[in-house]
Amino acid sequence: MKVFWFLPTHGDGRYLGTSAGSRVVDFGYLQQVAAAADRLGYEGVLLPTGRSCEDAWVIASSLIGSTQRLKFLVAIRPGITSPGLSARMAATFDRLSNGRLLVNVVTGGDPEELEGDGLFVDHKERYAITGEFLTIWRETMTRSHDGRAFDFDGAHLRAKGSRLLLPPLQKPHPPIYFGGSSSEALDLAAEQVEVYLTWGEPPAAVREKLEDARRRADARGRQLRFGIRLHVIVRETNALAWDAARSLISKIDDATIERAQAAFAKSDSEGQRRMTNLHKGRRDQLEISPNLWAGVGLVRGGAGTALVGDPDTVAARLLEYAELGIETFILSGYPHLEEAYRFAELVFAKLPLILREGSREGITPTGEIMANALLPKGN
Repeated sequence: MKVFWFLPTHGDGRYLGTSAGSRVVDFGYLQQVAAAADRLGYEGVLLPTGRSCEDAWVIASSLIGSTQRLKFLVAIRPGITSPGLSARMAATFDRLSNGRLLVNVVTGGDPEELEGDGLFVDHKERYAITGEFLTIWRETMTRSHDGRAFDFDGAHLRAKGSRLLLPPLQKPHPPIYFGGSSSEALDLAAEQVEVYLTWGEPPAAVREKLEDARRRADARGRQLRFGIRLHVIVRETNALAWDAARSLISKIDDATIERAQAAFAKSDSEGQRRMTNLHKGRRDQLEISPNLWAGVGLVRGGAGTALVGDPDTVAARLLEYAELGIETFILSGYPHLEEAYRFAELVFAKLPLILREGSREGITPTGEIMANALLPKGN
């Protein structure tokens, strides 16, 4: 199991749907979260993308020097940027970070937002563009290691002599991550990516989706690895964890939920539709599977579920997903700085983690040093 954390470039705080308990997410704060994740031994961090977020590439680049081993899962946006430019940006980042780049392909699911960025195509065409984009991107990256160029003439994109004079450090290219729930998205994953990501649905639904993705990849002679995106609310007891979950949404009124759900309904994302159907905007049906809570999705788009419980319970639920074939777990919690520490301290030791080489080296949990350098005995 590899565990990632999340950089909250669209805001952070102790409550959802309100400015109460919020904090300024500036460079200093993002440095704190990234440095904590690096020091604690998380594999990497996911940076979100979209008009509500600070730019992922600028933020990730600015944090290279503040971290040592942490990997950055950064989005590329087919149809908004060109594949050649995206390949050059990725290769530069990969070299400057000493091979710490992972690439998250985001096709997008909000037509209004995409039109604001200049992309006026429907759902099916977006995925066709993404497929051509990745063909150019991957071939340009791969051929750069021996100086070759690449020509492509597709239905949507063209490239003539696409090449990189300075190749990425990772060969043939930084690994590609991708998430999507529609048939077009699953076909794209089977054809083009290394790691297929799903949002946190109940295990039975995740199993069905992964089996579908495997079948499509097998038919193309390829293999996929799998990851999942979840929030976590872990406390020393189950009762305290559920109290924290209720507190997280305690300041949201019904009008805020209605506005959020109306906004999500405009999306043509199949994944967003599946997230919304888990709770249907109701507060009284939020535990949709044992310890899987959909309260985050009442007002937050995208990943809207959290695992809630004590350390043993949360670890057991994560292992259930691992048994389905999930190896990468991209987690988050509110506020992200404190929860990065809490999850690592309470749950890491209960998981079969693949820790980065050198992570947590020389770090032992000693607690406060008491008089005469004696450690406290169980208190």
